[in-house]
Amino acid sequence: MASGHVFLYAEYQVSIPFSQIDWAPINVEMKKFPGLVSKTWLSGINTHSVGGFYEFESADSAQQYIDGLLVPFAGQVKGNLSVRLFSADATREASIGMNSPFFARD
Repeated sequence: MASGHVFLYAEYQVSIPFSQIDWAPINVEMKKFPGLVSKTWLSGINTHSVGGFYEFESADSAQQYIDGLLVPFAGQVKGNLSVRLFSADATREASIGMNSPFFARD
């Protein structure tokens, strides 16, 4: 896999609204994954989609997260999962030009 920071977009189509998800223990479990830098939770407007936008230290750590948490959780909630990985390095200069908070730490 590619090296460098990556962003991960994940979305579940589920049958319950975000307000009914017990996210606090999920956050605890997520924080156990090495390489996870941050997550922003997402809740679809007028849909039952829930997900997040994540930053990882590497593509390998993102893949471990997908395999170890996202895929098993999809089975638990009987939801359909969509996942995409994006290179942070490829878009660094353009993102800095847009004042991205993900690059403010550099």
